[in-house]
Amino acid sequence: MGFIRDSIHGDLHLTDFELKLVDTVEMQRLRRIKQLGFTSLVYPGANHTRFEHSIGTLSLADKLATRLNLEEDVIELLRVCALLHDIGHAPFSHVSERALKHKHETVTKEIIKNSAITDIITERFNANFINKIIDGETKYGKIISGDLDVDRMDYLARDSYYTGVAYGVIDTERLLYSLKYDDNDDLIITDKGVQAAESTLLARYFMYPTVYQHHTTRIVNSMFRVCLKRMLEDNVVQEKELKYLDDGDLINIARNTKGLPEKTMKNLDTRHLYKKTDTINLTDIEYPEKIFQMDKKYLKEAEEDIANALNISPEEVIIDLPESLSYKEMSIQVETNNGLKALSEVSTVINSLKKAQYNYADLALYLSKENREKALDKNIKIEDYLNLPSDKL
Repeated sequence: MGFIRDSIHGDLHLTDFELKLVDTVEMQRLRRIKQLGFTSLVYPGANHTRFEHSIGTLSLADKLATRLNLEEDVIELLRVCALLHDIGHAPFSHVSERALKHKHETVTKEIIKNSAITDIITERFNANFINKIIDGETKYGKIISGDLDVDRMDYLARDSYYTGVAYGVIDTERLLYSLKYDDNDDLIITDKGVQAAESTLLARYFMYPTVYQHHTTRIVNSMFRVCLKRMLEDNVVQEKELKYLDDGDLINIARNTKGLPEKTMKNLDTRHLYKKTDTINLTDIEYPEKIFQMDKKYLKEAEEDIANALNISPEEVIIDLPESLSYKEMSIQVETNNGLKALSEVSTVINSLKKAQYNYADLALYLSKENREKALDKNIKIEDYLNLPSDKL
């Protein structure tokens, strides 16, 4: 038995079996992968890691499973699933993932089924069943990855704490107390938990522009993503290797790779960042939800056309899509006097939020300071190079 003092949840106990998992190379790597990537360039305190988040998710999974009166062996299983749920993240997590072919969930499954950690897991559990739970399958998977899961509860509270942004403060204890299984083994919330659920969605809504999609963070993320794509295309690093690397490893590789990667890192190190040159708010697009389904080749073609207009390299032009803001919580069922109803039906706050979800999302054109001046002189606009049908533009 061991204890870890966590900034968010206090003293957390780990079993001897969990400590064996924690001490593996696969888990220790997460200590060196920041939860929010380059966000610390904007919020200096945002240096918390995937490791801390994994431990915190374990704690909340334990609390919720205990609250649901699940059996001890199930609670032990859920704790392990929570601990391992992010083990497949590449360096810089979601920043890198948008440049990769495989999602971190796929890599997580691979590590759990076929790595040094597998031998430890299979001492007690079935690796395939753990993957199913992490994937949100089965009755128990909804605790780890569901409409209102412990993963989300932890990262909102943790990201808020370390960035110093109060928007992410949620009533975690009330949420945990309000969740229950219905007759179909779906997780639902009681009517007493509606306000806590509302606070969770509102927290994400306000954290989105303030932290997750802060304009400076988006610019840095976009610059690094272009750098990573180049290194992958040139076989400087292979995607299959990323599950062994941490943030520092990837930064060092980029710094020591001549050309675009080295130049990008020098710019990031000295904060010579690209500038926002043009934007289109998604509320000005007729079907904003379709933006996230757009074939990336159209973005690439638009970048190439803008580059030709400015007589620069296509890699010097970035059209950045915002991250999709999924509100899975809206569909969680609420226990009311008139039966089960979706949260968005019960709550006028959530219904309004559904309509406002694209208010803080925009397409953005990023260029270096020098190229931005050229673009402004030539009146370069995203809408002239990217077909976004709408009578609002």
